[in-house]
Amino acid sequence: MSGKILLVEDDQAIATVITAALEDEGMLVHRCDSIAARDRLLAGQRFDTMLTDVMLADGDGIATLAAVRTIDPNMPVIVLSAQNTLDTAVRASETQAFEYFPKPFDLEELVRATRQAAGRRSEDRGDAPEADEHAGLPMVGRSQAMQGVYRMIARVLRNDLTVLVTGESGTGKELVAEAIHQLGARKSGPFVAVNAAAIPSELIESELFGHEKGAFTGAINQAIGKFEQANGGTLFLDEIGDMPAEAQTRLLRALQSGTIRRVGGRQEISVNARIIAATNRNLAPMIAAGTFREDLFYRLNVVPIELPPLRQRREDIGVLAQHFLVKAAEDGLSRHAITSDAVRALEQRSWPGNVRELRNVIYRLALMARDDTIDAASVRDILGDSDSVGKPGKADGFRAALDQWLALTPVQKGALYRNALAAFEKPLFEHALAQTSGNQLRAAHVLGINRNTLRKRIVELGIDPDRFGHAI
Repeated sequence: MSGKILLVEDDQAIATVITAALEDEGMLVHRCDSIAARDRLLAGQRFDTMLTDVMLADGDGIATLAAVRTIDPNMPVIVLSAQNTLDTAVRASETQAFEYFPKPFDLEELVRATRQAAGRRSEDRGDAPEADEHAGLPMVGRSQAMQGVYRMIARVLRNDLTVLVTGESGTGKELVAEAIHQLGARKSGPFVAVNAAAIPSELIESELFGHEKGAFTGAINQAIGKFEQANGGTLFLDEIGDMPAEAQTRLLRALQSGTIRRVGGRQEISVNARIIAATNRNLAPMIAAGTFREDLFYRLNVVPIELPPLRQRREDIGVLAQHFLVKAAEDGLSRHAITSDAVRALEQRSWPGNVRELRNVIYRLALMARDDTIDAASVRDILGDSDSVGKPGKADGFRAALDQWLALTPVQKGALYRNALAAFEKPLFEHALAQTSGNQLRAAHVLGINRNTLRKRIVELGIDPDRFGHAI
């Protein structure tokens, strides 16, 4: 398909590669490397799509998009950025950018998006709101593993689609929910969180839906449940995989109808709350075993966001450590700096408790370190040296983990092999994608399987390859 494209990119190598790929598709590409040159080209010509970097020599490519909208309000804009933060993804979303690509990116995906944008040139995309700088964003990290997370968060800010956040304990699932609420259209409403695993099974329905006076022993007054408390805002259902079966049924009914009924009540009460659910459990074997409703899963899993464990984003450990040291000082502990050797020592740990464990460790270091600067010796003195990555016993650990999984998995006739294979394949494929920056062809070569087989299993296992980034 033909199209006239404006590419604003000051990295000449990247600009050359993008230009060649777009021209191979029959597009006409005009290149420039600054905001001033961009504005001169826009003043004299009409383009079907603009691709722009964020950090340019003479300004911010996102912050100056208001001027672009003044010249041509209907032109689709694709944002490219090496500043791979949640803030950048959100700012791109708020300007109603057609798409946002963190660098490095998948060239085929960029060409596809440009082709689609040029094809929708005639759409009136409306005036874009001015980009805001969001102070105090709840998430930290610029690793490739986090880029897909940021992109998905940005995509759900202007809608009320239900989100299911998955990931190991301590990866920050509630932070994702808070980010979607704080940065979205419901930020002026309440954010109500409920942990299904922390509520006794006999009380969870009352907690969610409320109860009428006299509904059960001890119900001496009417109580408003979490659904009603979250009206107009966001309801975060944490540890949804631990919800009892009867409560799952009532939750499904509430999600389908948009109404709830208090325990012991007869009146149907309309509620308007965005639902974000989270779990650290693999729901697939639970669905197969009948302990989690399949129809509830599909109702919750409209937009899946999977958080990577800290061991898959070790390059974020340094910035996270700095962030938590600042927080520790704000909480009254001594202010400390941290050396690069100390960061490397932290990167060598396995972090089974993920970001939550790292936070607790940094607070412990801030409390116990004798000097103003935390170095590698401080880390070893306070944490010991028993948790380093790469020490012997990995094979034994794998077998122990497998034995534990088998012991906890309900036996269902004809399903054990399928469930075990799914439980093994998902982290295996995620590891291969993480090692290849999301390049599915290279991941297939690493795994020794056909690329089409990999793509098919990625879809079946619910893996989002975008969160691992893409390489040019």
